[in-house]
Amino acid sequence: MDSGGTRCGIVSILGAPNAGKSTLVNRLVGAKVSIVSPKVQTTRIRVRGVAIHDDTQIIYVDTPGIFAPRRRLDRAMVDAAWGGASDADAVVLLVDAERGIDGDTRRIAEGLSARGTRATLVLNKVDAVKREKLLALSEELNGLAAFEATFMVSALKGSGVADLESHFIEAMPAGPWLFPEDEISDLPQRLLAAEITREKAYLRLHQELPYALAVETESWQDFDDGSVRIDQSITVERDSQKGIVVGKGGQMIKRIRAEAQSELAELLDRPVHLFVRVRVREKWADDPGHFREWGLRFDA
Repeated sequence: MDSGGTRCGIVSILGAPNAGKSTLVNRLVGAKVSIVSPKVQTTRIRVRGVAIHDDTQIIYVDTPGIFAPRRRLDRAMVDAAWGGASDADAVVLLVDAERGIDGDTRRIAEGLSARGTRATLVLNKVDAVKREKLLALSEELNGLAAFEATFMVSALKGSGVADLESHFIEAMPAGPWLFPEDEISDLPQRLLAAEITREKAYLRLHQELPYALAVETESWQDFDDGSVRIDQSITVERDSQKGIVVGKGGQMIKRIRAEAQSELAELLDRPVHLFVRVRVREKWADDPGHFREWGLRFDA
């Protein structure tokens, strides 16, 4: 689309793990573009969701949660999150108002201040917090960094999001749109399919399984009748973890597969035949190939 009267910009959403970034991005885009689970550090890659308001296109970037990294994958995720902020037209610090200011949130606010990054403060999950606490939380956070505006929302229920949306629309610079009008995400379908299956695994296993799990779409076959066959592998680090994913009599992996297949069929608007196998690779998290696929720097 030409730039005659159009505006376009990038909004990068930062926050501690499980602050609700993916839920907010999905709400702002109006469709599911990023997976959500109760497990912290669910988002491993920068997911871009696209929203259009009249002549304005906004690209919302859901970044991995910023936390004190311990492993190579952790460092790469944090590096990707800060990278998302560096090339954005607007930056958001999203804070779980119920949790308040934890160490991760404090580090992000101080990091924004140290970088001289002007950001918008968004307090999330405000429907569960008393007004007095919200005001005190806002005051304390504004003392840590120079936020240009503060909003209070419930990403899950949608309250307050319209005002936040209006703020972003006004902040976008003039310029041509970066994505076609009918595109809501830049996530390739193969990677989206893997992310959906990983979400279902996390939702089913978040009490039992640590972060030692990856999903890869190994093949994608389109058929003349409009259906698609997708073959995936779930990789874990130990045999004991494989047993948890497979479950007694194979029941757990059957549930994960069925739930992923159902959602993929809805998202793709076509019949999906999903086949999932579980394999063990002790040090999969040190494989540079995974980092390339997720758009992360291996040497971060």
